[in-house]
Amino acid sequence: MDQYDDIRTRYALLAPTLDERGRRLLAATEAKMLGYGGVSILNRIAGLSRQSISDGVKDLDSGETLPPGRTRKPGGGRKKKLDQMASLVEEIEKLVEPDSRGDPESPLRWTIKSLRQITETVRKSGYDVSRRIVGDVLHDLGYSLQGNKKTLEGKEHPGRDAQFRHINKEVKRFMASTEPVVSVDTKKKELIGNYGNKGREWHFQDCPEEVMTHDFPVPDVPRAHPYGVYDLARNKGFVNLGTDHDTATFAVASIRRWWKLEGRHSYKSAKRLLITADSGGSNGYRLRLWKWELQRFADELGIPVTVCHFPPGTSKWNKVEHRLFSFISINWRGKPLTCYETVVSLISRTTTAKGLSVMCKLDKRRYPAGRRISHEEMAELRIKRASFHGDWNYTIEPRTKVKLQ
Repeated sequence: MDQYDDIRTRYALLAPTLDERGRRLLAATEAKMLGYGGVSILNRIAGLSRQSISDGVKDLDSGETLPPGRTRKPGGGRKKKLDQMASLVEEIEKLVEPDSRGDPESPLRWTIKSLRQITETVRKSGYDVSRRIVGDVLHDLGYSLQGNKKTLEGKEHPGRDAQFRHINKEVKRFMASTEPVVSVDTKKKELIGNYGNKGREWHFQDCPEEVMTHDFPVPDVPRAHPYGVYDLARNKGFVNLGTDHDTATFAVASIRRWWKLEGRHSYKSAKRLLITADSGGSNGYRLRLWKWELQRFADELGIPVTVCHFPPGTSKWNKVEHRLFSFISINWRGKPLTCYETVVSLISRTTTAKGLSVMCKLDKRRYPAGRRISHEEMAELRIKRASFHGDWNYTIEPRTKVKLQ
């Protein structure tokens, strides 16, 4: 029989009932009783490290006790790397936010601050850390991966808030009299073809719809210009899908088409029309062609057309943006706009839980760019400017009383 069988048996019976400290002291007691070589023998029998057994022997010799519930002295155990490198947190902060931390010459000032690059830069400064440790530090400091947030609108016009109140007042006044109020604008142009479209939709696993690798906007690639007309009272949208240039003539032609197809049927007793539009683009307040075309439109309707423009840099407040265009983008997300008919179909099928419905028509007419309106032609227009910001708010009176049929 092995002379150490008794020790092996005692340890096997008692060890499962003891905590870490108890097992260490039991092994140390047996080692002391064996004398020279006892630590090595208990290392083989108990499976504890020589250091643990030696520490147990020191505890026995010193007679030191620990508070209830503790198995090690305060501060015992393997030290974390973060405890060994007290300046690591400050170093990472300097790299991630060089402007706020006063280090404009940071090596990451003009690079993408990925976790890999931050870790590599920290290592070059003498810190032996992994990406996981750097990531933990960043999370503890309150950092997370962030994209850009579009909130800055540039220089704020001094009359911006007053113009918002004016538009709100005019819209309420027209709607109270059941007169038509529409919000208009051109959605961003779209490339027609088998090109990628942002967003995702459900497909079988690993079976995404395949599209072209590149979508360079070369001149011969066809484009679609969706001009939207949103009826505020009826929560209905109309989109005139142009295939030529996005000009003021195209913008007014789109409004005219909405009136022929929907407006005149919904507002048979209309005595005036209110249009809210952005301050730029094909319906900008500075465009002579926009006002000249609106004069022709008012002549055809036989009723005044009032226009209120949103101040520069505030296009996102226009109703057509977040009540029509945003839902169109959601409806066609992840779908290649392979042809004009596909675009028309996707726009026409756009709906919301609040009852939005959309009509879309393809417009293949030509709208040449570069049309200029002379001073003489402008003098013929019947424009009545409002007392408040007449450049943004004006009414075009008809020169005839013949309504558009």
